[in-house]
Amino acid sequence: MNISPDPYAESVNPSVSCSDCEAVCCRLTVVLMPDDQVPAWLIDRHTHGMETLAKGEDGWCAAVDPNTSRCTIYDQRPAICRKFTMGSPGCRDERDRWFAGAAFPTPAVLIGY
Repeated sequence: MNISPDPYAESVNPSVSCSDCEAVCCRLTVVLMPDDQVPAWLIDRHTHGMETLAKGEDGWCAAVDPNTSRCTIYDQRPAICRKFTMGSPGCRDERDRWFAGAAFPTPAVLIGY
């Protein structure tokens, strides 16, 4: 049986690490799906019924611990956060934008990524 390689997996750069990043993905807008089970206090409900992960006044995801930059709901994080792979093309693009001085990452990146 010949299994063809996954082109997405091959596009992940293993040299990229969250430990040398400012968790810029945690500033992106995360649209919640029906199966996501995050704590209610972390859900923002918009006028048209869309739910997103709440953000703090600083623009960071409200689930991020400001002292450690780690996700406080890592085991319960939304599916789209699970799909946003460290070192993936989307990750690298957001990091590049952030470090190039972009004021805000692209807000729709984690919508159905």
